[in-house]
Amino acid sequence: MWRDAALVAGKDLRIEGRAKVAVNQVAPYALVVLLLFGFAFDQDKPLLVQAAPGLYWMAVLFSGLLAVQRSFSLESADAAMDALRLSRLEPAGVFLGKVAAVAAQLLLLEVLLALGVVVLFQSRLSGAALLAASAAVSTAGVAAAGVVYGALCTGLRARETLLPLLLAPVLAPVVLAATEAWRSALGLSRGDGWHWLALLGCFAAVYLAGGAVGFGALMEET
Repeated sequence: MWRDAALVAGKDLRIEGRAKVAVNQVAPYALVVLLLFGFAFDQDKPLLVQAAPGLYWMAVLFSGLLAVQRSFSLESADAAMDALRLSRLEPAGVFLGKVAAVAAQLLLLEVLLALGVVVLFQSRLSGAALLAASAAVSTAGVAAAGVVYGALCTGLRARETLLPLLLAPVLAPVVLAATEAWRSALGLSRGDGWHWLALLGCFAAVYLAGGAVGFGALMEET
């Protein structure tokens, strides 16, 4: 299973490395979203600093939707999903490979967006352990849920608009918990950010386990 996951992740990342969609399209889009948020709160700097974690994770959510759509658009072309089904790869390996590829792209975008938050919102990043841990776990949850719903929508005509409609409500708890964890790490909240991290871990574990078990059925339906 792990070998299959490495093969699928390597395939997706090589394709992305050649196409550079994340670099040329998704990253500029995410930065523009942050810039627009900054303009919206420009007259109230204290409010902007308080809202920075939430605005950051909203930008990550939008970027994640684009990354998932891109991941499954690769499988929709030239009957690539049929080739995956006939390749005798373990469905769980295919799922974990696509999750790893999406997560790798999101982590790079998150680093870029964190720099954008520092520059545009004048936020001071502190609590490095909690920030890094919540970012990693949140990214795993976003990628896992995105791959599950991306596979579910692959064979549908309106998949480009249906995927955000289905996925955004599912990821709302991730955005909330990650925002609260970051607020605690940055000293903007008195809450215990590690409790929010535990909630993020539960969400990620559920989607990773559920996706690994049920991805074979999803592949047969697409």
